[in-house]
Amino acid sequence: MSRTVTAGIDDSPESRAAAEWAAREARLRGLPLKIVYVQEPTPRMAARTPLFDLDSYRRWAERMAEEAAAGLRTRHPDLDVSTAQLTGTVADVLCEAAGDAELLVLGSRGLGRLGGFLVGSVSLAVVARAERPVVLVRAGEETGDERRTDPAGAPHGAGAVVLGLDVDEPADPLLEFAFDAAALHGAPLRAVHVWPEPPTSFYRFYGDAELYDDLQRGQAVLLTKVLRPWRQKYPDVEVIEASRCGSAAQVLVDHSHGARLVAVGRRIRTHSFGLHLGHVLHSALHHIAAPVAVVPHS
Repeated sequence: MSRTVTAGIDDSPESRAAAEWAAREARLRGLPLKIVYVQEPTPRMAARTPLFDLDSYRRWAERMAEEAAAGLRTRHPDLDVSTAQLTGTVADVLCEAAGDAELLVLGSRGLGRLGGFLVGSVSLAVVARAERPVVLVRAGEETGDERRTDPAGAPHGAGAVVLGLDVDEPADPLLEFAFDAAALHGAPLRAVHVWPEPPTSFYRFYGDAELYDDLQRGQAVLLTKVLRPWRQKYPDVEVIEASRCGSAAQVLVDHSHGARLVAVGRRIRTHSFGLHLGHVLHSALHHIAAPVAVVPHS
């Protein structure tokens, strides 16, 4: 089966932004775009509203999906755009749709410039369970490539692809996704690795500064070692290495300002108890303004 870039939509500004981002990404990857709308068998609003017309709702949903696809075809005339109206539990159906996709793109709701962001329960459930990369895009997202195109109409700008990396357990699927995205976008890759502050720094013993410098050099060497084979595989990608001491979540958020895409990993778990997103991933999803790609790995 041919892979697609798939966008899950509803009638929200966030999903429209996600569909537009997905269309640009599909063009870059040379893949078709699939627009998916999921209907619950009995929508929650119908259960609360006795006079709710389910047939009218279904016709509206179909029309909404087709209108979204028509707009994308107009703005991207060389892009193959299809639609699918599916029925079931939204998170379950989207996870299944992700299985047939190169990546799944969803909207992420914004709370404003000072309040961070709110990721809905459906998006969180999909991110936690999908076995393909999921990209969350907020409404009005302005990344380094927003509204700037090259002569061929492809996204182009100065924003980097930011990679949040754990050098102790580097995940090849995450590294490959990030390097591939940087190559596709013609963008630099900023690899961010964060290591914890050494305990002795709290006591300020004599020689702490030397210990800190040794740790800093050692961590930077580890980052360089992990990235070396990927630099060789993607020689045209400019790589910026950032090895920092501190809070992994905060450092990643700080380094993501102005990014066109942020890539973070999620370990696939064999049991199904809870979401298990982790502090760093949770912070990235809620506080990074750029599109965030969550890449599952074993």
